Amino acid sequence: MAAAISVRGDFDGAVLRGLAKRTRDAKQARRLLALAEIYDGGERRDAARVGGVGVQIVRDWVVRFNAEGPDGLIDRKAPGQPPKLKGVHRRALARMIEDGPIPAVHGVVRWRLVDLIQWIWDEFRIVVAKQTLSRVLRAMNYRKLSARPRHHAQHPAAAADFKKTSPRSWQRSRAGKRRARR
Repeated sequence: MAAAISVRGDFDGAVLRGLAKRTRDAKQARRLLALAEIYDGGERRDAARVGGVGVQIVRDWVVRFNAEGPDGLIDRKAPGQPPKLKGVHRRALARMIEDGPIPAVHGVVRWRLVDLIQWIWDEFRIVVAKQTLSRVLRAMNYRKLSARPRHHAQHPAAAADFKKTSPRSWQRSRAGKRRARR
């Protein structure tokens, strides 16, 4: 079995317990208390029991603690997959949306997600899911807005002829009329 990694010497068990008491992050506090057990002369097995994990995890905590101090024991956001659409792609997409589609070139009169996905594929050879593109556009402060649908042959003057007008439901009484007696 390999030798245990030693913990850094600028801390001790009491200091780590004090840090654990002051922190608002419960996971960091648990890890600090486990490392305090090591500083007080306990075995890694005891520290794993205090932390509620295995010995390998305690070893990982020691490595992070030695490298970064108590802040190294705070959970970080996982990096995840790198984005498919880089800054260059996003700028080109924004330019394309702002300019709008050219019906003769793009074959559409307004952009839909599927149309933009096809344009991204044609332009950059990148496959993007509909949901992913929707999330990217929302992050770029674009919202799904569409105009009220109108027929292509609609004539505004002709539409006025078909509007219904209703008589007023009440009329003001004339001042000259006598009031009814009670």
